Amino acid sequence: MTVAVVLFTSDLRLHDHPPLRAALRAADRVVPLFVLDPGIRAAGFDVPNRRAFLADCLRDLDASLRRRGGRLVVRSGPVDREAAAVAAECGASEVHMAAGVTAYARHREERLRGRLGAGGVALRVHEAVITAVAPGAVTPAGSDHFAVFTPYFRRWDRETLREPLPAPRAVPVPEGVRGGPVPARADVSGTSPGLPDGGETAGRNRFSRWLRAGLSSYGDRHDDLAGDGTSRLSPYLHFGALSPVELVHRARRTGGPGAEAFVRQLCWRDFHHQVLAARPGASGTDYRTRHDHWRDEEDAAEDIAAWREGRTGYPIVDAGMRQLRHEGWMHNRARLLVASFLTKTLYVDWRIGARHFLDLLVDGDIVNNQLNWQWVAGTGTDTRPHRVLNPLVQAKRFDPGGAYVRRWVPELGDVGGAAVHEPWRLPAERRDALGYPDPLIDLADGLARFKRARGRD
Repeated sequence: MTVAVVLFTSDLRLHDHPPLRAALRAADRVVPLFVLDPGIRAAGFDVPNRRAFLADCLRDLDASLRRRGGRLVVRSGPVDREAAAVAAECGASEVHMAAGVTAYARHREERLRGRLGAGGVALRVHEAVITAVAPGAVTPAGSDHFAVFTPYFRRWDRETLREPLPAPRAVPVPEGVRGGPVPARADVSGTSPGLPDGGETAGRNRFSRWLRAGLSSYGDRHDDLAGDGTSRLSPYLHFGALSPVELVHRARRTGGPGAEAFVRQLCWRDFHHQVLAARPGASGTDYRTRHDHWRDEEDAAEDIAAWREGRTGYPIVDAGMRQLRHEGWMHNRARLLVASFLTKTLYVDWRIGARHFLDLLVDGDIVNNQLNWQWVAGTGTDTRPHRVLNPLVQAKRFDPGGAYVRRWVPELGDVGGAAVHEPWRLPAERRDALGYPDPLIDLADGLARFKRARGRD
């Protein structure tokens, strides 16, 4: 009897899973393995919202495997040690896994290759599992990656994607492989009240519903804050409960402007992966420095606290920050607004905002979180690095009736008309009764400070 191990990481699904299918072709028995790595917690990535969603994903994966005659083996400890131990216990000759691009993923792969190789076990790493197109598959002439999205998208959009793989009918697992209990959401405290259910089953159901009812209008509605025409699939993509390859194929088969806009957003994920694969330091340092002298936690403690709490005095900004705390998720347009406000109006270091997002976002990952923050801060790939999003202009454009603000800032629930976005224009008595703060800063003053800092005044 031959045995192979499949090490699940950010690919917690059975549909369209190349490492699993390769292992099933290579061996008579397969051990599906997930390792609870203490290194994730030490690095600050194991936060309640993602831990709870991960527990959902693992339990759903285990249930799906059991319906196919298998089970998920869960171990705790350093990934290389536990994977090597499982391979030795079951006599596996190969370990299959998906490729990653973060420094953590690369270091994990190096340690695995060394530890497994010492025991005579081969490590097979599969590309285009976490992304639709492998990070190094599309490159411009004379460079190792595209630094601007649009030319990358043109090339990416012409790539022929592999056909999605069906979920296997059976996953035979050898007897006697030791594993611990599968984590449960109920064991996690401190989660956001509105956190969605995780797992491949929930993700596929959500995508199927949205494909029928939301995709066609996505191009027109994805920036509508109150209407929330987004797919809300980002947490499932982050954990790999959904395959980006399958999503691109299914959207393209549906067709229409909405599908084109959705596929373009999926391409942004791949774009960021290829940037970070080529420039791993961009997870913590400026991709393109503007020689900023950002305000930090010491310089701007009160402003940062107000921003985190959704008490800046700008309702559209505060609505986004409160949605984040309640749901562990935020509308993409709101993410741009609150990030621009922190980095360019308050002139606070983008890393402070990125860390707060990582503390709460269920879809928070190093690749997209850090590079999106850099894009907004003007230190990343944006071709207009000095653009500043005016929260009042944005509010009137993307929440013209104020429904998004009223949903998340209940103090302003009874404020009618345009005043919901500019409550400081109300009579003083009314303002005092609302209990809503005055603006932290005048927008013109913030813009002037930013221009001076960038040498553009």
